[in-house]
Amino acid sequence: MTSADVIIIGGGIVGSSIAYHLTEAGCRDVIVLERETHQGKGSTGKSMGGVRAQFSTQVNIRMSLYSIPFFAAFDEVMGHPSGYRPQGYLFVATRQSHLEYLAENYRQQVAAGLKALCQLSPADVSRLAPELRTDDVLGGSFCPTDGFVDPHSVMTGFMLKAMERGVQLLREAEVTGIARDAHGVCGVQTSQGLLSTRTVVNAAGAWAGQVARLAGVDLPVEPLRRMLVPTEPFEKISHASPMVVDMSTGFHYRPEGRGVLLAWNDPEESPGFKLNFDRGFIEKVLTRGVDRVPCLEEAEVNPKRAWAGLYEMTPDHHPVLGAVTGLPGFYLANGFSGHGVMHSPATGRILADLILKGSCDLVDTSLLGFDRFAAGRLLHETAVL
Repeated sequence: MTSADVIIIGGGIVGSSIAYHLTEAGCRDVIVLERETHQGKGSTGKSMGGVRAQFSTQVNIRMSLYSIPFFAAFDEVMGHPSGYRPQGYLFVATRQSHLEYLAENYRQQVAAGLKALCQLSPADVSRLAPELRTDDVLGGSFCPTDGFVDPHSVMTGFMLKAMERGVQLLREAEVTGIARDAHGVCGVQTSQGLLSTRTVVNAAGAWAGQVARLAGVDLPVEPLRRMLVPTEPFEKISHASPMVVDMSTGFHYRPEGRGVLLAWNDPEESPGFKLNFDRGFIEKVLTRGVDRVPCLEEAEVNPKRAWAGLYEMTPDHHPVLGAVTGLPGFYLANGFSGHGVMHSPATGRILADLILKGSCDLVDTSLLGFDRFAAGRLLHETAVL
């Protein structure tokens, strides 16, 4: 029977980061299980790729403050491109309540150590995004170190470096069971046979709840469809534009190739493993887009190029990181609620520390523990796109 010190279920960007960070800390006897023929077919390959530190809670801000410099140095450290483009995130406020919300977040972000953040006047907003309709804009916030990465490339860089150091990646290895004994986790049953281990990490993304159930754990993570619409080549919005977020509707966009990538979180979307793109979404996102960015009326969209992916949502929009009390050796790295790509470096570091040392000083991991749900200690993140 094959064995390993650590088995990671899920070969996406989070599982790959955990594998890399384990090797960085000296743990090389690691197996990563990927059920598909290739990595990145789950949420990683369908992500918008945004990275930002503009959050409302200390724990998310601190995870970003570790992750963004990591992306900036990624190419040099990994010998593989991250695609990090620090073009910034611009939040556009049209109500007094938005300004107050951004001001409170600003205090939180500066207190956590974010230096580059700016509070903006309406004129500043127009300068950064001249394509916007600004007759109702009251101000905004901008952080120039926010931006975008290439999720598939980051995942690949993490895994290649981990494999150089001895990590095994098993493809087409679907997990069908998690074995337990009196001491806790003792193995993983896969379509390729039984693997023996005392440490299992659930990094299965939107499918994390199903994997947790194999271990007898009721994990409150639900899949929620998010759809993205790229335009055809479009020159009326600068390719150096930041990610722009209209706080009045939640519509947001960023440059993508020679065009623009359009996004909006439909409040009528219901949980479920819906991976199809709904063509009716194009009218919804363009209606909100044209209202804020009038020139988008001239943009062309090919429905065949649009796509859907899955967020992995928790009740408080924070991830579940760490061990499961009552099942020794079973670790969770789930429920990122749309922030898995941007927080993948921090997640890898946190899980490696918790597995190998039992603690992590990067964030207060007690806030992100599995037991917070049963105890009613939810930590709500409101800056969710």
